Amino acid sequence: MLKERKEELIGELEAEFKNASSMIVADYRGLSVKQLAVLRNEIRPHDASFYVAKNTLARIAVQRAGVEGLEEFLTGPTAIAFCKSDAAPVAKALAKASKDTQILQIKGGLIDGAVLDADGIKTLATLPSRDQLHAQLVVALNGPIQGLASTLAAIPRGLVVALDQIEKQKAAA
Repeated sequence: MLKERKEELIGELEAEFKNASSMIVADYRGLSVKQLAVLRNEIRPHDASFYVAKNTLARIAVQRAGVEGLEEFLTGPTAIAFCKSDAAPVAKALAKASKDTQILQIKGGLIDGAVLDADGIKTLATLPSRDQLHAQLVVALNGPIQGLASTLAAIPRGLVVALDQIEKQKAAA
């Protein structure tokens, strides 16, 4: 590979490392071009990209970008998923591809500055989606408020029922 082309690839990788909030590293060895294309298409809507990278070039780009903790995963055949937003859907897509193909191996990654091993990435993949978590939070916050509102509404309701009973007793007498 020409030196100019290597510098160009390092520059592209460095830009990806700087722009990504999270990165997931995987061993892609054995995946067909079609399987890689399907995986790329699956993660693209989540504002992510999937690059096959030569380790020496990736290490240089990591150092230039100032990213720490990723070097340990840059061994063997390497593909890197760069996530610009939420990493959970990308981790889910990679875990699903790993399970479906029995070929893709997740090595680890850097999620919002925290280094996670393969098990950590797989755990991230099993978490509910952000929308589900938001819904669970709303339900959890709504419960006590709804209980308070019911309790406060019961006081005047009880008074109205008591007054109605008194009125019925007087009317009967």
